[in-house]
Amino acid sequence: MEYASTSATDWSQIWIITGVGYTVVFLALLLLMFVFKKMPQILNLGIRKKIKEVREKSRSKENGNAEEERYLSGEISAAIATALHLYFKEQHDEESGVITIKRVARTYSPWSSKIYGVNNNPR
Repeated sequence: MEYASTSATDWSQIWIITGVGYTVVFLALLLLMFVFKKMPQILNLGIRKKIKEVREKSRSKENGNAEEERYLSGEISAAIATALHLYFKEQHDEESGVITIKRVARTYSPWSSKIYGVNNNPR
């Protein structure tokens, strides 16, 4: 099996393929950069209309009504806090506050003894 020698290689085709490849990759990266830079503006087109509608509604309401919607009353806050407290209290079992430490008597085990590893040098 013979390999082509370097003197018979057509370098003009190699440079054309290399140039086209680099150009395609570079242009694709530029296109992606512009798409990602413009993405927030594209996504915000529909949201801007909704924001304007919400602002117009809030301006048209009286200040008293806007205050009532913005803040919760004390009764509602207390009910929510009580419900959360009861919910989280059910998740934990009752434990006594006493910590006990029991000493366990273990029998001697030669498996963890280092003396066998020190004195058993084969000669």
